[in-house]
Amino acid sequence: MAEANSPIKLNLKHPELFRDQAYVDGKWIEAKTGKRFDIIDPGSNQKFASCPDMAAEDVDNAVQAAQNAFQVFRTFTPRVRADLLAKFDALIREHKDDLATILVYETGKPLVEAYGEIEYAASFTRWFVGEAERVQGTTFPAAMPGRRIFTIKQPLGVTAALVPWNFPIAMVLRKASAALAAGCTMVAKPSPETPLSALALAYLAEKAGYPKGVFNVLPTTLANTPALSEALCRHPLVKKVTFTGSTRVGKILSAHCADGLKKLTLELGGNCPFVVFDDANLDQACDALIPLKFRHAGQACITANRVYVQRGIYEKFANLLAEKTRRIKVGHGTDKTTTMGPLTVPTGVDKTAAQVEDAKKHGGTILTGGNRVNLNNGYFFEPTIITNATPAMKIAEEETFGPLLALFPFDNEEEAVKAANNTSMGLASYCFTKNVDRMWRMFENLEAGMIGLNSGNSSAAEAPFGGIKESGFGKESGKDVAINEYLITKTGTLTLEGQY
Repeated sequence: MAEANSPIKLNLKHPELFRDQAYVDGKWIEAKTGKRFDIIDPGSNQKFASCPDMAAEDVDNAVQAAQNAFQVFRTFTPRVRADLLAKFDALIREHKDDLATILVYETGKPLVEAYGEIEYAASFTRWFVGEAERVQGTTFPAAMPGRRIFTIKQPLGVTAALVPWNFPIAMVLRKASAALAAGCTMVAKPSPETPLSALALAYLAEKAGYPKGVFNVLPTTLANTPALSEALCRHPLVKKVTFTGSTRVGKILSAHCADGLKKLTLELGGNCPFVVFDDANLDQACDALIPLKFRHAGQACITANRVYVQRGIYEKFANLLAEKTRRIKVGHGTDKTTTMGPLTVPTGVDKTAAQVEDAKKHGGTILTGGNRVNLNNGYFFEPTIITNATPAMKIAEEETFGPLLALFPFDNEEEAVKAANNTSMGLASYCFTKNVDRMWRMFENLEAGMIGLNSGNSSAAEAPFGGIKESGFGKESGKDVAINEYLITKTGTLTLEGQY
């Protein structure tokens, strides 16, 4: 199902999964203004759907619905919350074919990557089924006689999730699964490029049995996003905000939340370094780097941006990497032979092209790629490798969010660490070496919240996810830490008579 006048037909197995209205208090509704906006397929630059353009004036109804629902949902036992999340998880897996189709047309990623995202996303629902029943209080021996000290954990209340377009199902579920497991309710604002996937999840949550108002979705345009997001952040009933996106926007949201001293989780920009020493297994490093860099056309916060290669293996590694990169097939995500799709937004193509031109001006050499791809009027760019990279290039300072990587030579470990850490960001870093002592030093000395050690993408439901420096704070996923982002700790002190 899609819009009747669209040349694109989704041909979903379950047409009812296609939802193109906002979801508030268990109802599918339009914006108060009645306005709608178009959803564009990045692989063809064609409209295939539209959604209500919710605005700041639509926020209060959603938050009030979530608050009313919280008064009931907070009383559900951990076992009931776990059972609901398990049903949600089962429905997501049951509808993975249709969800993957929606993902391809919203984001542009190849079908195989769309399936990969759904499997990754469902790992969070599965993980937090268990976390729901692992929330525990504590007891402490008191210094004063006759006293007992103990704590309990309770859900925060209404939460707001501001979600990006690059992994729209995974990012919704990584946030919502933790919130729902804790007993919180949520108002989610998906990116303007990818609202349909979030609305499909709302339909499945309803089907799983979540009461009305527990999970709400407000689609909106880029123009209305700042005001709607500010209204969510400043609403007195919203007790926590979780955001994945740019550092610039993260700082703005922090200011909005500061007035109400709201709990905040920020997962922000990356510009991640990838360090290859001369004793590394080069095939292993290349096979980790290529999917890490070119998955979803390089549009991931933890993707490698700056690749530092020890001088003795620089040329060999560059040639091996280029050989493997040239095997990537660029095309529309629905083509089963495609291994890299378009960028999701046209500005991403422009930024990638600008960084390539900047690198050329500063003496960089294009080893492979470097050009826009004229295909179906979509937003395509070749997978690109630049050699002879220097710190003067924009790619050394700016997160690319495109299929471009630069190879920087280095001579020794101290130089590599200094260069890798020379950024305001600190989300993830990667290191490849067979020297265990060096590996451990790099783990301790690289300034990032997550370090891949002879590993590429290390994100997993069981592992804490989050950065340091200007890449944000707070953790998503992992045991205890993620669900604690949605809980308060309440301390009780009891004085006894007639007891030591």
